[in-house]
Amino acid sequence: MSQVLMPKATAVWLVENTTLTFDQISAFTGLHPLEVQAIADGEVAGGMTGFDPTTNGQLTKEEIKRVEADPAAALKLTPRDVPMPVARSKGPRYTPVAKRQDRPDAIAWLLKIHPELQDSQVAKLVGSTKSTVQSVRDRSHWNMQNVRPRDPVTLGLCMLKDLNDAVDKARRKAAREDAAKKKLQAKAAGTAEAANAESVDPAEAEQPDAGEPLKD
Repeated sequence: MSQVLMPKATAVWLVENTTLTFDQISAFTGLHPLEVQAIADGEVAGGMTGFDPTTNGQLTKEEIKRVEADPAAALKLTPRDVPMPVARSKGPRYTPVAKRQDRPDAIAWLLKIHPELQDSQVAKLVGSTKSTVQSVRDRSHWNMQNVRPRDPVTLGLCMLKDLNDAVDKARRKAAREDAAKKKLQAKAAGTAEAANAESVDPAEAEQPDAGEPLKD
């Protein structure tokens, strides 16, 4: 099956506008059934605007009605005459011109929600540059007064899998650096303790206790 555009936002729309089951929506969008249920309960994607799959040619209203009438049926994407773009494995991510104005909003969201991400990771996720990420971080961006944090997945600037992979990588790196820092601190503390022990004057160590009488 071809990949659904903006799966989470599409799931929001299907939950709000159809009587499809959680399993049917899950099978179509690729989300876990429990995540679809969480969307319906308002625990996930709160405030997210639904993405109507009938307006962009992914589904027809007739297809939705067909599957609503049969809980065992599955939604089928409408065939597209235009070939899907081929994923690029190298080079900067291409961002459509219409979405480029959304990149500062996406950068602000990533910096706020996932501060563990490096600037290079943020830039790669949304197809921007490290200098732009830095300008949003230090609020020197030329349009900063109009920047408002928005989820890049919802905006269609990156895939949820890519975001999760980047966050996992950043957290693993932070954990390794924290462990290395603690190891160095423990080593430094042990070295200092050994140095203090060696600095004790042997003469002082052999002096008799003040409470004992001196022998002739």
